[in-house]
Amino acid sequence: MCGISGVLKQSGKVDDHCVGRMVNLLAHRGPDETGFYTDTRVALGHARLSIIDLAGGWQPMSNREGSLWITFNGEIFNYPELREELVRKGHRFATRSDTEVILHCYEEEGENCVTRFNGQWAFAIWDVRQQKLFLSRDRLGVRPLFYTQTKDSFIFASEIKALFACPEVKRQLDLEGLDQIFTFWVTLPPRTAFKNIFQLPPGHSLTVQDGAIRIHRYWKPEYAPEWEDAPAYTRRKTDELLDLLLDATRIRLRSDVPVAAYLSGGIDSTLITALITRLAKDRLKTFSVAFEDPEYDESSYQREASAYLGTQHQEVLCCDRDIGNVFPDVIWHCEQPVLRTAPAPLYLLSGLVRKSGFKVVLTGEGSDEILGGYDIYKEAKIRRFWGARPDSSLRSLLLRRLYPYMQNIQHQPDAYRQTFFHVTAGELENPFFSHLPRWQLTAQLKRFFSDAVQSQLQQYDGKTELERGLPAEFGAWPHFCQAQYLETMYLLPGYILSSQGDRMAMAHSVEGRYPFLDHRVVEFASKLSPTLKMKVLNEKYLLKQAASGLVPPAILRRRKQPYRAPEGRSILGERPQEYAAELLSPEAIQREGIFRREAVAALVAKFKSGRAIGAKDNMALVGILSTQLLLHQFVHNYTREDTSWRPLNKSCELSL
Repeated sequence: MCGISGVLKQSGKVDDHCVGRMVNLLAHRGPDETGFYTDTRVALGHARLSIIDLAGGWQPMSNREGSLWITFNGEIFNYPELREELVRKGHRFATRSDTEVILHCYEEEGENCVTRFNGQWAFAIWDVRQQKLFLSRDRLGVRPLFYTQTKDSFIFASEIKALFACPEVKRQLDLEGLDQIFTFWVTLPPRTAFKNIFQLPPGHSLTVQDGAIRIHRYWKPEYAPEWEDAPAYTRRKTDELLDLLLDATRIRLRSDVPVAAYLSGGIDSTLITALITRLAKDRLKTFSVAFEDPEYDESSYQREASAYLGTQHQEVLCCDRDIGNVFPDVIWHCEQPVLRTAPAPLYLLSGLVRKSGFKVVLTGEGSDEILGGYDIYKEAKIRRFWGARPDSSLRSLLLRRLYPYMQNIQHQPDAYRQTFFHVTAGELENPFFSHLPRWQLTAQLKRFFSDAVQSQLQQYDGKTELERGLPAEFGAWPHFCQAQYLETMYLLPGYILSSQGDRMAMAHSVEGRYPFLDHRVVEFASKLSPTLKMKVLNEKYLLKQAASGLVPPAILRRRKQPYRAPEGRSILGERPQEYAAELLSPEAIQREGIFRREAVAALVAKFKSGRAIGAKDNMALVGILSTQLLLHQFVHNYTREDTSWRPLNKSCELSL
């Protein structure tokens, strides 16, 4: 893994110092080496985290003729097979790196080369002969890639903070992006939280030539489920899934440095760990987060899985104070507001991994999206049943099957839950039916927006923008697959793989790898019958069949509990964080003008008195504070020259 950056000038000479500052701001992504390539019009920068071909994989890298130059962040896991194929076609290699394979594939197939890659990537190739800059991002958006265009420059980087190193790039909050986060949890690509800063969407490539930008989509999930679940068919698909996952894991173990794994205590990470132990020669090292609060803690399952699989296990013990202490660092790396504190423990976890000497971890992300594990799928199924059977006596019983781990909902009377999950005839026809309760709950947070912000957003509707971007075939897909698409193409890359994934791991120079997001596994899952993903209300049914005998029975049988972390009390608990008191003060809220001073003061008072207990209050506090931190760090106190700048307070030491 690495950090990449570059500038292409339409006129005039490129500023070498700008790219140098960009690379310095990406040092956490690549602390091992830095490299640069410049000519009159273009400059490429690279901060390297050496994993494959430690001696020869320096970057930026060129082909033999010097007609192509690349800066690359990521891994091409099928590079040995591609290399052999290219050698048979007459290509000669100078290194053992996957970076050089990309260059030769581009020589052979041009921009279509990306369809041959099995991996996770963000890269830029400068084609000297054609005077063309070619950028690409992997299918699922594992690796980030941002860009902006000024009067005479096209500028790109792995992270937004590096773009701001160029003086001509403005640092302004995008209110429509903020509106999206306070509805969908994420911005809709190509939008980000900052004005005129864009992200290349997953599965897309971009070219800049003769002053024109062209964006091309080379991949998207296609849902064409085979409506069959006979026993023989189920057995065959179970075997196919396990074979695919085993191979996806095998190629993700390709590395010239030791590889570890995250072990959360759920079926996904436990199965991946089990597959690694089948393939790896040495005893596997696993890592996990444990919480002091038993409401969030899953360490008993983590230890059971480790003992069952024979791994060498280590955990970071996370208390409320730890989360609050590192939250400013989390936002510095997320580069967007968040509505949950869940990234913070993962930030601490990656710190432990790095201190233990590892650069690479395999994890179980992606399984819930592609194989039907999220509660939102189950909730949508129940709500559709309600719409079809409004008088059924099972309604209240079904509601108690949802969110068994959320005591606030469980303690509410049936009448409350029936109102909360109310279904109208119009909603049944809505293309976003599955996500309406989540989005409506989150959108209530916008009542904290100031009058000025609400006025500017009065004519804006994020759901309309989202609907315009849906594929033409979306309406023909089964309802279950529609929900999967929304999770896979938006929440997964915009939050799970970003705020909780790449950003938290790379903050400590750790690369995450995700076997469930091998595009072969994703494409296989998209053709499965929804009944094999969720049989009645039994989520990830086929995956459980595949994992039988490989993971501990208790983990196979346990109720799904999504990863969560303490929220409001980690910020405004017994000892409120000083930075929070400062940024949530009436003066600070009034000065920024994003939120209503009186509403925020009432929310803070509610937390201090112990009356804030619901998800909505917690999301509001975290969302407001993270927005204030974003403004503090990137708009007001960002210094291009001071690359050692840190947020309001330093990270705490790990509690091991």
